[in-house]
Amino acid sequence: MRLGPGLLVTAAFIGPGTITSASIAGANFGFALLWTLLFSVIATILLQSMAARLGVVTGQDLAQALRTHIQHPLFKPLAAFLVISAIGIGSAAYEAGNLSGATMGLIEIFPQVATQVWTPLIAVFSALLLYSGKHKVVESALIFLVILMSLVFISTLLMAAPPITQLLAGFIPSIPEGSATTVLALVGTTIVPYNLFLHSGILAAKHDKHTDQRKVIKQTNLDTGISITLGGVITLAILSTASVAFYGSEVGKISAANMAMQLEPLLGNAAHYFFAIGLFAAGLTSAITAPLAGAYAVCGMLGWSNDMNNSRFKLVATAILVFGTAVASLGLDPINVIIFAQAANGLLLPIVTTYLVWLVNQKSVMGDFTNSIKVNMLILPVLLLIFGLSSYKLISLIL
Repeated sequence: MRLGPGLLVTAAFIGPGTITSASIAGANFGFALLWTLLFSVIATILLQSMAARLGVVTGQDLAQALRTHIQHPLFKPLAAFLVISAIGIGSAAYEAGNLSGATMGLIEIFPQVATQVWTPLIAVFSALLLYSGKHKVVESALIFLVILMSLVFISTLLMAAPPITQLLAGFIPSIPEGSATTVLALVGTTIVPYNLFLHSGILAAKHDKHTDQRKVIKQTNLDTGISITLGGVITLAILSTASVAFYGSEVGKISAANMAMQLEPLLGNAAHYFFAIGLFAAGLTSAITAPLAGAYAVCGMLGWSNDMNNSRFKLVATAILVFGTAVASLGLDPINVIIFAQAANGLLLPIVTTYLVWLVNQKSVMGDFTNSIKVNMLILPVLLLIFGLSSYKLISLIL
């Protein structure tokens, strides 16, 4: 079997934000929040599999399906506004952080090169891939980078050698005092709404009504399960390594920026390069996928083509890339912009997941490929927790 679309989703959610969130979780709470990561991976596999199945069966991405099947005069424009504003602008906001993360990694590797050089170069490379208009070219580049990330962070985990008993204990649910925000961050960096548009869009672009859909869905589910699990292992490696290095020590505020330096006593001089390369790969993969996801969402809701060769699709993707490049190149702190994206994510995630579950349960949409009762029983607690976490996140941001 050939891995592909699922790895693009992994490339999208393993970004600088994931590295930072997992580092902070491990440094501040040890292995106690590993259960949160396990929940997030299972929930992501379920949701992304549904989005992929929608694309395979209907030949439409999630945005196109919403536009086609929401007919209520109030809900249709509301859905369009939420998707275009929150997903489109949210993707652009995260793009600034992605480019900044990739730049940070290169600065650590090549300190003698002027910092202002890297962000435009990364943006140009991302634009060339996007403008190629070829899924295989983009997939191949991202698969290489995901493999690179995997080697970097899993090797680091093996070098750190965390105690197995402590790792296993972390999968028992608990919420240590002061960990609620970190729990939200771990969930939020894994279950990302724009990835549902990205995954369904990639599969919709490959739609062929003459193929055996049941066979394609089976292959897609396997691809999704393996790819998302790999992303979970990468995140587990980052969290565990941070736990071994920092938990219980007086190291101050932990972030991806100072993690390599702090790990030198543990991993030696190699730590500097290990994390710099991993951070660069994580930033670059997300920098390529965020414009793609935003373009699928915006174009789908506006009724435009979702073909990567289409000029409007390229225009939307480029606008997202240019916005992120401008913020990252000006040396501005992207935190305030990302806070807005988190607020949009908190508002949109429960709405998008509810619409997705509704769509894949409609016989008129999915035919014989609607959700089974078992899948609906599994997804119900996921939806309830997503609503609860999103409500908490929005309230905390407002207050």
